[in-house]
Amino acid sequence: MSSRLKVELLGPNQWQRLREIRLNSLKDSPDAFGGTFEAESKMEQEEWEVKFTTLDFLIVSTDQSDIAMMSVEVLNGDHGATCWIGGCWSDPRYRGQGALRALFNFLDENADLKNWGRQGLGVWADNEVAIAAYKAIGFSEEGERQPSQRQPGRFYIHMVRDSVAK
Repeated sequence: MSSRLKVELLGPNQWQRLREIRLNSLKDSPDAFGGTFEAESKMEQEEWEVKFTTLDFLIVSTDQSDIAMMSVEVLNGDHGATCWIGGCWSDPRYRGQGALRALFNFLDENADLKNWGRQGLGVWADNEVAIAAYKAIGFSEEGERQPSQRQPGRFYIHMVRDSVAK
């Protein structure tokens, strides 16, 4: 399937696509994110568009559907990260078919242009499936488990990856 996957960098005028896939991710995996479906489903167009001022949003699509997403924030992050990955999700019907790898290939191809050279992310410490998927594309765990401020009683870990420049 990976030959049919298309990765796009969305712009603010595509906020409705972002909203739809983000809400799908929150319905499918409510425990995987800091945000909630209830809060984000009430957001207005302007609130979605303002997200584009600090974040880049990548979407993976097939011929018919948007199937995966992530956000990327350029910053001086923990463990030397030059960008921080967030909201990474793929539709369960398409998992294991290359969408996550396609997103990170896009990051690699644009690393110099967008300052995405060292990528960091936080993942729930109990999300073993996600941790294994990130490790398979080159991430390693860094630092100690951290307590969540948004979800008391939960812990996350930092992972980092250096871009494989294309």
